[in-house]
Amino acid sequence: MSEHFRICGGARLTGEVQVVGAKNSVLKLMAAALLAEGTTTLTNCPEILDVPLMADVLRGLGCEVEVTGSQVRIIAPAELKHEADYGSVSKLRASVCVLGPLVGRCRRAKVALPGGDAIGSRPLDMHQNGLRKLGARSEIEHGCVVAEAEGLHGAQIWLDFPSVGATENILMAAVLAEGTTVIDNAAREPEIVDLCVMLQQMGARISGAGTSTLTVEGVDALSPTEHRVLGDRIVGATWAFAAAMTRGDVTVRGVDPHHLDLVLEKLRLAGAEVDLSWPDGFRVVMPGRPTAVDFVTLPYPGFATDLQPMAIALSAIAEGTSMITENVFEARFRFVEEMIRLGADARTDGHHAVVRGIERLSSAPVWASDIRAGAGLVLAGLCAEGATDVWDVFHIDRGYPRFLENLTALGADVQRVTAPPER
Repeated sequence: MSEHFRICGGARLTGEVQVVGAKNSVLKLMAAALLAEGTTTLTNCPEILDVPLMADVLRGLGCEVEVTGSQVRIIAPAELKHEADYGSVSKLRASVCVLGPLVGRCRRAKVALPGGDAIGSRPLDMHQNGLRKLGARSEIEHGCVVAEAEGLHGAQIWLDFPSVGATENILMAAVLAEGTTVIDNAAREPEIVDLCVMLQQMGARISGAGTSTLTVEGVDALSPTEHRVLGDRIVGATWAFAAAMTRGDVTVRGVDPHHLDLVLEKLRLAGAEVDLSWPDGFRVVMPGRPTAVDFVTLPYPGFATDLQPMAIALSAIAEGTSMITENVFEARFRFVEEMIRLGADARTDGHHAVVRGIERLSSAPVWASDIRAGAGLVLAGLCAEGATDVWDVFHIDRGYPRFLENLTALGADVQRVTAPPER
């Protein structure tokens, strides 16, 4: 038996939705708790499947982890284990972020190559090269990334690409290295800033958060802390796209709208009215059919690759033709095949997709290949005639807390169904 979402299209979404902590932040903050002996508490955590999965990774390293609603409590022991086994790591890609903290605190790590979403290759070369610059030896051995060092020292590190994961791992190793580390071409995402804030609360000395150059003055030890996870901009943007696609009126609370400046500007160009006067969010009102706009995915502050499926779904029902260019993950366009099943007029060529909008999609069974593709298919189902079944919704559960409940509260006709897979 398998679960799927059944969406009856045609509803106009209206109301208010509360966004909680970011998936792309909380998992890295949980890993950062490894850097200090004692109890670290995270609040405003999303209640998603990936949080208990990461908790299992940390338990395998010797931590006690208690997940209670939106709070995660992590007790890191004086002596950490340094091996993260395949059984726990294989279930989510973000688990590789324990590499940096283990090298920083234990001076050695053995982490199974991670699993996660099927959106393309995400090699660890930059992670390893950064650790080598800090004085560690690192190789891929028998399906694991292995690193060890007699000591870590500050270094000048240039990233070929502003990789979020590489920036995080190098940063978390560098905070306990001797001397000064400078990471150039570092990722600038708000989630990186959130990690820097928590590390600073723990006693790390970091400057440049939010810029492309991070400077780290190594310290001897860190202390545990309590930290509130920042709001999830990707979830907030998903609700913004949902409002625009259904010609709705949705207020999104709990997320900094300035983390979505480009996204909201694209929706304005598509015809939406965007109100930023709310103290902790924004409102999106779409008075009519969206107008086609082009999207190009780039590292922050560019248009997030995680929102590419939503951009394609919007383009599919917009008036005119859109071009979507994917510059980050090459396999994201697998989503287009499922959109075509829903009647979308779309084709791909390399890292470009051309979508000619139609007035309304048609229902069909479709399959989610990753978290964001699943959400994009649900949004497309809201704009399709008839009942659309979205399968493999465990992906959505990994990234969107209370997704079904929030949709229903906004007026969508959607339910979770348990039945044999149709494939």
